Amino acid sequence: MNATDRTPADLLRSALAADPARPLVTFYDDATGERVELSVATFANWVAKTANLIQDGLSAEPGDRVALLLPAHWQTAVWLLACSSVGVLADMDGDPAWADFVVAGPGRFEDGLACRGERYALSLAPLGRRFPSPPEGYADYAVDVPSHGDRFTPYAPVDPEAPALIVAGAEYTAAEVVERAAGDAPGLDLTGPGSRILSALPYDTWEGLSAGLYAPLAIGGSVVLCRNLDRLDGESLAKRIEAERVTATAR
Repeated sequence: MNATDRTPADLLRSALAADPARPLVTFYDDATGERVELSVATFANWVAKTANLIQDGLSAEPGDRVALLLPAHWQTAVWLLACSSVGVLADMDGDPAWADFVVAGPGRFEDGLACRGERYALSLAPLGRRFPSPPEGYADYAVDVPSHGDRFTPYAPVDPEAPALIVAGAEYTAAEVVERAAGDAPGLDLTGPGSRILSALPYDTWEGLSAGLYAPLAIGGSVVLCRNLDRLDGESLAKRIEAERVTATAR
């Protein structure tokens, strides 16, 4: 984190400048056996493509609201940083009826139809696979995102003091997200670059978002994001912690 970083997108740019090859997000789904590791560079590439999709594909503008009906997942992390890059408001598990756009995963497609704007569906299948055919009323993110550019420049500068995130009913500006994430790091035993936290917390609270994305990003660390971790026994979890060189946990 640099002193000039005022938004989550700024944090990602600083991470990319410092060490693009290091792991940033490692994702496990213990219901499917999936493991995906994204370096800073790979994660930033997904973020840039998704931000271009938001800005050009959806024609979203700063201040628009995107309801993210998604679990803790590496693609959810991508959407959160892409929203920050554009300056749109990411509303985690927000009411689709109040949103300008909706991004939904399995189990939430019916809920998302309450949004009158455009909607994207994520399969959340291993390797980000596309749907055989997308859910009715939705476009398939996996089909549309690859055609968008690998570099992103917002049409309008992102205001750090504008609302950037809503989670569990609380609203945060981009600057508040950065400040709170950096402030949370010591309590999560994240001491600086090289810190690696295993988080099994859901993304529907600030604590889950901070441990599972923002705090490690703010201090130059990384996250091992685990879904369905309760399927592992203690021995398997200990082996994962050792293999992934985890230095802190949030469960």
